[in-house]
Amino acid sequence: MSPESQASEALPSRRRRIPRGGRHRGDESFLLPPGSPALVLAVPGTARGAGAAVAAELARLVELEHTGQPTHLGFLEGDEASLRAVLSGLRQQRQDEPAAVVVPLITGPDPAREAAVRESVAAAPVPTVAAGPLGPHPLLAEALHDRLSDAGLARADRIRMMTMVTAVSGVIVATPGDATAVRQAEVTSVLLASRLAAPVFTAALDDEAGVKAAAEQLRTSGASTLAVAPHLIGPEAQGERVAAAAAIAGAGHSAPLGAHPALARLAALRYVEALSNALGA
Repeated sequence: MSPESQASEALPSRRRRIPRGGRHRGDESFLLPPGSPALVLAVPGTARGAGAAVAAELARLVELEHTGQPTHLGFLEGDEASLRAVLSGLRQQRQDEPAAVVVPLITGPDPAREAAVRESVAAAPVPTVAAGPLGPHPLLAEALHDRLSDAGLARADRIRMMTMVTAVSGVIVATPGDATAVRQAEVTSVLLASRLAAPVFTAALDDEAGVKAAAEQLRTSGASTLAVAPHLIGPEAQGERVAAAAAIAGAGHSAPLGAHPALARLAALRYVEALSNALGA
């Protein structure tokens, strides 16, 4: 699917769908009818880890702005509030629908965590569906742009109507994961470059040589001041590597995406996509 088609995609239609509501609701907002399958966010890390608060805030945003129904958190590590335990506590409301849809809180391909989600879904005592990663998607580019703006490293977009006098001339999107994750993140990088009107390169967060090469390419292309934009949410427990990558690149850096409203919209979107696929819609 091309970035253009992704940018214009709307939520798939559903049976028993009810009207949208709320003054902030957009094309990717909807309300779940009573008895809909549970939305479960699969969270990297443990229930007592640093990312738990971020996941809880994202769940709150999904509930308030997009579904109107409780959003559950299932952690991929540890025994407390584990994904398997959460799925074991759910009940199927309707025979023709799964009991839950699990949306992993990862921005792109992550074989280990995706495998952990699949294993938990397969072991669930009730029918359960696994959604794909949140990205790539234009909403991730929006969130990256906002975090750069928050750090004073990019001018805010026209929607937020803020004026920034500081802006870098090149950005490295640093993503966790392998070469496949980098290729997927490049889609978001292209969209971010369009928003910033500045060159954007992509590198693996823990690939020192790749980060250094991206910085050299940006400087060769004429970028004099650089920033590293971490393509991660926060629960991945790799946030400490961001400062190290920025130091390698001789660049500033923004914060992880965290509980950004765009990620809540994406979680709702992935839920509906996975559910529509499961129902053959």
